[in-house]
Amino acid sequence: MAPLLSVKRLSLRRDEGEGSAILHDFNLEVEEGEVVIIKGPSGCGKTTLLKCIAELSVYQSGEILLDGKRSLDYGVPKYRTLVQYVPQRPSLLPGTPAEFLDTIRRFSSRKKTQEDQKGETDPMALAEKWGIERTMWGREWATLSGGEGQRIALALAVGIGRAEVVLLDEPTSALDEESMKTVERSLLEMLPPLRTQNSNVS
Repeated sequence: MAPLLSVKRLSLRRDEGEGSAILHDFNLEVEEGEVVIIKGPSGCGKTTLLKCIAELSVYQSGEILLDGKRSLDYGVPKYRTLVQYVPQRPSLLPGTPAEFLDTIRRFSSRKKTQEDQKGETDPMALAEKWGIERTMWGREWATLSGGEGQRIALALAVGIGRAEVVLLDEPTSALDEESMKTVERSLLEMLPPLRTQNSNVS
């Protein structure tokens, strides 16, 4: 059986392929139910790697497979409902969280079964547990604080119930200690038993 996610010989250079290497022949396999922690010094390409896996950045060579199928064969809108990226700074996103949620739902490629509906959590209700009032969803991302934006982005990624892979870019970096513990506790309660592996980017 193919891994849930495979990254094969991914390479990316600066300056549209003419500059120094950011990623070179990077390989990764992730099984269902597995957590992978990407480690490396600041500026080594961790965020760039996540964006490539989410098909948000263009890479020069390599391929990404989800359930044994090439990412681009899914079509970008469908693939991005299955592989969701949560940025470290959601304030850079355009529009409002409510608009973003509508877009995800509109482009979702999976038909909801009764079982899907049972396993789905309303992102707004989840964010409310983390101290985010529903009125905040109508505000521009840029007007939200770092912690507010991160909590909403996390709720979108884990609550929508359709993603097979969630890519978290330092997901609690803007949260205070109390908020961080609340979010981490909720995430652990929602997720099945996990296996963990470490992967380094240098």
